[in-house]
Amino acid sequence: MEMAFGFRSACRRGVAYGLAAWALAGGWLSGQTPPGTPRSGGYREEARVERVVIDAHVTDGRGESIPGLEPRDFRVVVDGRPVPLESAEWVPAGEPEVPSEPTGADAPPGAPDGSRAGRHAETAPGRLLIFFFQTDYTISRLVGLVRMGLQARRFLDTLLPTDRVAVLSFDSHLKLRQDFTADRTRILAGIHDALRTGPAPAVAPEPGPSLARHFDYAGARRAVTPERALALIAGAAEPILGGKSLLFFGWGLGTIGGLAGPNPRDQIDYADALPALARARITIFSLDVTDADYHSLEGSLANIADLTGGAYAKTHIFPGLAMERVRRAISGRYVLVFRKPEGPRGFHEARIALVGRKGTVFARRYYED
Repeated sequence: MEMAFGFRSACRRGVAYGLAAWALAGGWLSGQTPPGTPRSGGYREEARVERVVIDAHVTDGRGESIPGLEPRDFRVVVDGRPVPLESAEWVPAGEPEVPSEPTGADAPPGAPDGSRAGRHAETAPGRLLIFFFQTDYTISRLVGLVRMGLQARRFLDTLLPTDRVAVLSFDSHLKLRQDFTADRTRILAGIHDALRTGPAPAVAPEPGPSLARHFDYAGARRAVTPERALALIAGAAEPILGGKSLLFFGWGLGTIGGLAGPNPRDQIDYADALPALARARITIFSLDVTDADYHSLEGSLANIADLTGGAYAKTHIFPGLAMERVRRAISGRYVLVFRKPEGPRGFHEARIALVGRKGTVFARRYYED
């Protein structure tokens, strides 16, 4: 169980956790796989891609999205070196993402050449939103979890007819509660089930974009960390083209190690999750349900949001405002494309900011080749 203490200490723990997992990921994915660690064959697919695709949410001082930006308005720095941005496509809420040209990074299984027919097999009419509940009945978490369950229901009132929502939960293991759908009644039922720890029967795949079609149920039953759950969600989402937003109603990562810090299982699963989230183009918005001003695991939630291009918010005070900030942030996004610079393969740090414009860029901070 986490204990409340200073915010700086919590952030240092979260950053240290992320950096440790980053170092492990960089070493393992470069070919140094620890004994007994399963490897996914998908990593080498990304290595053949010549361009990097990163989703970016750009907001002003009020948190509103800024449309109308062009490539010259962005500065991209990879491993400390500036890289020219080739394109910046604005995708407003309510419209599908239509890549200007096929890329290997966007090709689903069965369409390695990125053919148009293959790309349309798993495309969405608008935004894809994943509600992920880290369910726990410890009183300091249960109160916040129920509170945010109510906020998630209210959030549905702000969605568009083109939006699709999937619902998952994690307690002792990962559970798929509802596949991507626009049916409000079924989404509400999924949220209701996610706040409980009961069994989750297999979900019939929906037509169009579907997590259930690619969901690893056996792997989900074996998932003992939320990090592993995130990796499995990303694996199911990867064949679906375009960016996705994951609303993480949770209380922390590194949960096995707890106060002692992340243990090897936490770190291994985190290292697996990072490239999987990048391949699936998932942005995480961490909504901390813990009913406390500060706690020891908040840094891990802030870190995963920062790395994937999302944002972190506490919800024990002004929970509606936290959800409103998410709503504003996802009202539109940019699909940024740049050519990979020459250099050794592995994990790379990517920093993206505005040039000559006021605003904040929220974008994934890494890629792997």
